[in-house]
Amino acid sequence: MKSKIRIISIVLMVMVLLSACVVEPDTLTVMTHDSFALSEEVIAEFERENNVKVNFVLSGDAGSALNRAILTKEAPIADVFYGVDNTFLSRALEEDIFETYDSPLLSEIPDAFKLDASKRALPVDYGDVCINYDKAYFQEEDLPIPKVLDDLTKPEYEGLLVVENPATSSPGLAFLLATIANYGTEGYLDYWRDLKHNGVVIVNSWETAYYTNFSASSGQGAQPMVVSYGTSPPVEVIYASEPLDEAPTASIVGPNACYRQVEFVGILKGTKQRNLAEKFVDFMLDVRFQEDIPLNMFVFPVNRNAQLPAEFIEYVQVPDQPAYLPSDQIVSNREDWIEAWRETVLQ
Repeated sequence: MKSKIRIISIVLMVMVLLSACVVEPDTLTVMTHDSFALSEEVIAEFERENNVKVNFVLSGDAGSALNRAILTKEAPIADVFYGVDNTFLSRALEEDIFETYDSPLLSEIPDAFKLDASKRALPVDYGDVCINYDKAYFQEEDLPIPKVLDDLTKPEYEGLLVVENPATSSPGLAFLLATIANYGTEGYLDYWRDLKHNGVVIVNSWETAYYTNFSASSGQGAQPMVVSYGTSPPVEVIYASEPLDEAPTASIVGPNACYRQVEFVGILKGTKQRNLAEKFVDFMLDVRFQEDIPLNMFVFPVNRNAQLPAEFIEYVQVPDQPAYLPSDQIVSNREDWIEAWRETVLQ
């Protein structure tokens, strides 16, 4: 009996010692835009391997999230910020919200995506804002597919394009920037006058443009062309109510017809979790995370070793010559460009 009691006492003592050795997980806070999405099992792997709980703070669209990071930079509410894109990058760097981090995973990323030489903002993914079109409409009307931006001003396409207001929509702004990149600051307003004369339809949001106006999505919309994303065609296939043999939509990918958006991650200044923040940035740039991006956020990974899902390979068209403007030029002129657009198109 005494021996049993002794054994029980020893077991209890060991259990107490083991429980005392268990380290409670740290917390890492990551601020993102509202479109952030990732498979639960992928995040769980990172948490398990690093004994950490990742807390995601969704903070609106990319611009709103950046504003929040800037407004709280003296007392940061997160350790890492993901989601600033190349249209806002120079503002984030000017506001000095990030700490420098030379991740070893940068060696796996093409130089074309490394837009911050100071290595404060590290590239994670990219995607193209393009004009998507309804294949069935053009086939039924025996109408050739527009190839370049100039084509959209031709009379045969009158009233067939819906675009988003660049003052209220991220893809709308991206398309405006594409026209500026293509026609220059002296010529883009003339192009928009031509679009207006040709019956371009303006709405305030991507949701309205795509799900109400776009004929391929709503089935009743009046416009067979819409400013959307180059990755919209695989979305149509993946989420179709009935299995599809091919995407009902495709993209116009001629020179400067699409605007490429690159998204970045950075370690916020003042973090108390610098070591974990570095590990999370490495995690985002590594293959496991990168290969989970496409079917969750419908953007492309930047890591050259990441494999694309079959749906992307089959249905996404990648432009050979996407439009581009330096981010500092965008920051300096964005509001003036939008106001000039508003006066030209909406009045």
